[in-house]
Amino acid sequence: MSHSPLIASLTRHKLTVGLLVMQVALTCAIVCNVASIIGHRLTQMRTPSGVAENELTLIESVSVDESANPLARHDADLAALRGIAGVQSVAAVDSLPLSGHNWSNGIAFEPNGPSMTSATAYSGTPEELRTLGLHLVAGRAFLPEEYISLDAAHDWAGINHVPSTIISRALAEKLFPGKDPLGKVIYPGDGPVRIVGVVEQMLRPTLDESESNGYVTLFSMLPDTASITYVMRSATQDRERILQQARRVLTALDSNRVLRNPQTFTHLRDDYFRRDRTMISLLLCAAFALLLITAAGIAGLASFWVQQRRRSIGIRRAVGATRRDILRYFHTENFVIVGAGVVFGVALAYGLNMLLMQRYALERLPWFYVPAGALVLCLIGQAAVLGPALRASGVAPVVATRG
Repeated sequence: MSHSPLIASLTRHKLTVGLLVMQVALTCAIVCNVASIIGHRLTQMRTPSGVAENELTLIESVSVDESANPLARHDADLAALRGIAGVQSVAAVDSLPLSGHNWSNGIAFEPNGPSMTSATAYSGTPEELRTLGLHLVAGRAFLPEEYISLDAAHDWAGINHVPSTIISRALAEKLFPGKDPLGKVIYPGDGPVRIVGVVEQMLRPTLDESESNGYVTLFSMLPDTASITYVMRSATQDRERILQQARRVLTALDSNRVLRNPQTFTHLRDDYFRRDRTMISLLLCAAFALLLITAAGIAGLASFWVQQRRRSIGIRRAVGATRRDILRYFHTENFVIVGAGVVFGVALAYGLNMLLMQRYALERLPWFYVPAGALVLCLIGQAAVLGPALRASGVAPVVATRG
């Protein structure tokens, strides 16, 4: 089939064709970026935290008795919680992955040197690794003599005196790519800290769009603040019962305290990603609506042109054009329009992505979203024009003699 009549027809409707091309281009750019954002969020939501998520129960304790020794109070609480049937281990920690309570430090290789990166600092009692289910892939756990007080009364001074740290594998690869990190010295504060172990994975309390979500340091510091989180590990089916018993046990030990956020880690994770799920739903609705509007625009224009061209279609049928020829003509015409929009949309998609990267620190648009988005738009365009094209192919040759 010669395309010269098709091109001539499109050039006679420059404004209409131009608007539809622009609509397809904007839809392509927005849908590709929306798909990228949703894909990234879904990947982030499925990222393992590194802890035994289905076995952990959490409860925060806030003491209002300023005269009490916090370390002694924590020891008494931990001993009581260990006595609950089904509790395998228990630890007091200052924060947890996905908890939102983040304490980060710059990591340097020399005193007052330039920071190589930033990493979350976790601290907890000696059973922290076992309770959280963290897997050591190299090195050892902390020795009893390595534990010191966090010294919160002196502005977190423990970070300047702690002798050792356990870091995540992601941080080890960042600081010492291709090298063994064990025995290396880093400076998260004023003093040197030796790396004695590496855990396979652990997420930070708050996540962002960067690769640093797994940059974690664990320090042999005993939390000594009035606010503390107790973590209990047990069988999955025992978590709710243990949570209720833990509240009674802690209240019986000291009624002059506030117990907050009793929950399982599963609930903590669900709560952290609640906004992400809402955002994904809104983005999906927006993308679907945009695709629907674009499809309606394509179908509407095709229907208008069929109505305007009924006599010329009848003439073509009278001189020998088959129904298949008419169908092919309208699908080809639509493909040219949508294809032009997709070409502009691809360039616009990368331009929009660069703007989002600058303004909102989003990740670079993965290449495979662009051809996928282009294919989806082409398929939607061909589907949208099918109805008008079928009506056009049904025009009888006798129409050419009317009017």
